[in-house]
Amino acid sequence: MFLFLVVALAVVVAAVTLAVVGGGEGDGPLPEAAPERLQDLLPLDRPIDRVDIETLRFPLAARGYRMSDVDDALSRLGAELAERDARIADLESALAGAQASAGHVSMEKHAEEDQR
Repeated sequence: MFLFLVVALAVVVAAVTLAVVGGGEGDGPLPEAAPERLQDLLPLDRPIDRVDIETLRFPLAARGYRMSDVDDALSRLGAELAERDARIADLESALAGAQASAGHVSMEKHAEEDQR
């Protein structure tokens, strides 16, 4: 019985070894796995929206996430937020200027009506 278990164990070890090494089938040993990279890339052809951020997933690395992927995403988000802030500031100043000129014109109209 002991001899049977030893032979069975040797057969299992040989089968596993052949499966890992390649056993003559295919191209040889197991192919190298490509490093996991960021799959859900942020769109380059349009501004980033909320859905893009919610679906963004970083691949795991040995000690957490790949710093380069996270840095690239944060850099892109920071640049787009700065661009939006500048655009908002421009629009607010344009609105304030339009309101001021509209108020000036309406005051002139009221002054002309009062003089009549």
